[in-house]
Amino acid sequence: MIIAAIVIGVLFLLLVIYYFSVNNHETALRKEAEAQDKAIASVHDTMWKVIKEKASVSEKYRETFEKVYPELISGRYKDGNNSAMKWIQEANPDFDTSLYKDLMQAIEAQRMYFQNAQKRMLDIIRERETLINSMPQKWFISNKQPIEYTVIASEHTSDVMGSRVDNETLSL
Repeated sequence: MIIAAIVIGVLFLLLVIYYFSVNNHETALRKEAEAQDKAIASVHDTMWKVIKEKASVSEKYRETFEKVYPELISGRYKDGNNSAMKWIQEANPDFDTSLYKDLMQAIEAQRMYFQNAQKRMLDIIRERETLINSMPQKWFISNKQPIEYTVIASEHTSDVMGSRVDNETLSL
């Protein structure tokens, strides 16, 4: 009788420990999802600020070049003597496209950071859903309310996912 009571007591203790362990894991995943949601907002904010600022620098450079270049050229060749030969022989300022290349690389990198942040959130949700739907964990979890998250996507993507049809092609 004493042995049976000890076995039942040990089993009860193990079940209590397992209950707390599973619920703590669920709570940790829920808290991680809350933190990841804030991280996604931060990554999105950073993405747009970086892209906007780099685009602004590129645009200012273009505007300045368009303003300065004609003045520079007209000042050099206003005399009229052998202007064509001077034009061919001199090294004239080139429009530097590296700012645009840098802008495109920044856009691509920032978009990847944003995509990875959203993927991490979906992984957290998947892991939690697996936990609360797997046996025997699902018998012990007290908070089964889903984590609410909507993927941030373009209208085009939302339309395609709704219709499950994408006939649009890119034209260059």
